[in-house]
Amino acid sequence: MAHAISYTDTYPKAPLFTRIAHGLATWIDSYAENQPRMRGVRALQAMSDAQLAERGLKREDIVRHVFRGIY
Repeated sequence: MAHAISYTDTYPKAPLFTRIAHGLATWIDSYAENQPRMRGVRALQAMSDAQLAERGLKREDIVRHVFRGIY
């Protein structure tokens, strides 16, 4: 005797609203991360403390320095 099991959808999809919310959150995150100011923050964070000191910055002041024109 043979048994056959067919799965049409092994991993069921999330509800529509959940997929829309996840897609929107992913887009917002991607948009925010690719802004010039965020690239500036990442560039300064990649510097050593000595390099930041040459620029007159402390590590904890990077975000405040980069976003100073907004706040």
